Amino acid sequence: MAKVISSRAKAATGIKGGILAMFGVKYRAITSAYYRGAIGALLVYDVTRHTTFENVGRWLKELREHTDPNIVVMLIGNKSDLRHLVAVPTEYGKSFAERESLYFMETSALDATNVGNAFTEVLTQIYRIVSKRAVEAGDNGNASTLPSRGQTINVKEDSSLLKRFGCCSN
Repeated sequence: MAKVISSRAKAATGIKGGILAMFGVKYRAITSAYYRGAIGALLVYDVTRHTTFENVGRWLKELREHTDPNIVVMLIGNKSDLRHLVAVPTEYGKSFAERESLYFMETSALDATNVGNAFTEVLTQIYRIVSKRAVEAGDNGNASTLPSRGQTINVKEDSSLLKRFGCCSN
């Protein structure tokens, strides 16, 4: 069943991020409006169904067409608890993530393995981008400081270098 969920996540860094989760192709026609302003994304596939992994490339292409090129993206292989039913080996996900400069993690929504870690990692990477830009702006003589609590941040001007720190973690 396709559905849209709106939620809030808070990383250990103390930053908050709005989450919009879209499931299924039913929402494909309206997604471009939801992508506007996105600074982070989780692309999730089911490790027990290879067809979901095959669709990741299309979703990533659409995401990149409708967002800033510096968006932080994590590829997630879900249902890692079902090792006996795996149709998409971990190496396939890691390889795709490395090729596309994405972060990678496997999760299990059933037993909550790495679910919080995935959200925290994406929010942390966004925070690092913004912090790095603030420090660089300060080094250039600007009066800029790190973002204050509750301040809106914009990551559009940062390079994609931070996405390449090492895409993969388990």
